[in-house]
Amino acid sequence: MSAELAAPAAAPASGTVHWIGAGASTGRSGLSLVCERARRVVLWDRTAERAAARLAALGLAGRAEARALAPAALAAETGAGDVLVSMLPAAEHAPLLGLAVDRAAHFACTGHTSTELAGQARRAAARARTVTLTEAGLDPGLGHLMAHDLVARAREAFGPSPATAVFTSHCGGLAADPGPLRHRFGRAPYGVLAALGEPARYIDGCAELTVSRPWEATAPLTLAGEEFEAHPDRDSLPFVARYGIPYYWHLDTFVRGTLRDSGWRAAWKEVFETVAAGDQDAVRALARELADRHPAGPAGPDRVVLSVSLELRTRTGEHWRGSRLLDVTGGPGESAMARCVSLTVAYGVTRILAGALPAGLNRAAETPREASRWLSFLGAHGLAGRYEETTAATASAPAGVPA
Repeated sequence: MSAELAAPAAAPASGTVHWIGAGASTGRSGLSLVCERARRVVLWDRTAERAAARLAALGLAGRAEARALAPAALAAETGAGDVLVSMLPAAEHAPLLGLAVDRAAHFACTGHTSTELAGQARRAAARARTVTLTEAGLDPGLGHLMAHDLVARAREAFGPSPATAVFTSHCGGLAADPGPLRHRFGRAPYGVLAALGEPARYIDGCAELTVSRPWEATAPLTLAGEEFEAHPDRDSLPFVARYGIPYYWHLDTFVRGTLRDSGWRAAWKEVFETVAAGDQDAVRALARELADRHPAGPAGPDRVVLSVSLELRTRTGEHWRGSRLLDVTGGPGESAMARCVSLTVAYGVTRILAGALPAGLNRAAETPREASRWLSFLGAHGLAGRYEETTAATASAPAGVPA
């Protein structure tokens, strides 16, 4: 039985959406879609005035209600079947999911699925038939959809044939015109520096590798003729199963990583030295200095580049490669990051409103069929990326490919 059939049905959606947080990732494209599809939308920010100003800036004045975010006020207005969309930092997701369960409501966010969130989602499904949607932004989010799509296409092309597989997924929020730092801060610098201190686990050369300093695994990467740098990020290995990689594919490479502008590693040499020393006071001091010198969201358009590719080779000489490359530049009315993040989660919200997602934990799209629906919608809005596919049959197979 498929996961879609086995999962419990969700509680009916009421048609009311509480969009919580109006920061840089709240874009016009996403919030406008929710306003079109929902019966009622409430935007929560630090003050009602800020929320109203944000709606006006997005050209959505009068299409959503503005509220001052306070736990008691949000709890009082949340009803059964409502959808709570957290655009807040990761630490705020668990309390909001707890509120959703208490009110028999649903929950969506763009961030990674912590162990705490996963446990809450399981209990919420049993107790209140709550839909918990996570990893529904850019990366995680769009990258998941592209991966599901490529794995499904490859399995259809090759059938149950053993093959050696090379999978890579790299995403970067960049400056359209990068400066000497070769980086654009889309969030507070401390969060970026702290992430560099997290180990990365991945597969390369058929071996599982763990690097405690991800920047040390930085390598050149050419995309559409343009030079970038890329390094592994977090733990890639759980996604082998989540993406449906079959057991008869021998993984030569499986890595999910971060894309950087060419020259980034050299430009950040002093930053890496501070992070590697492990003195958190020094890291925080450097973060404050970087925030002063390079404010988050500087003037000028931003750029989002996302590349996902899958390559298969068999002993008999068959070769298949599929890839998606998304390259989006922001404009005066909406940044590329806000467009990619908010439109993806907004489409997920419409799926909750339509009763299309099961109760329990849903990471972006958990099945190829659902991922295809998301990509079709996002593609109509320019966010599915350029798809390329190549196939070939060579006279002799490469060494090391399993029979």
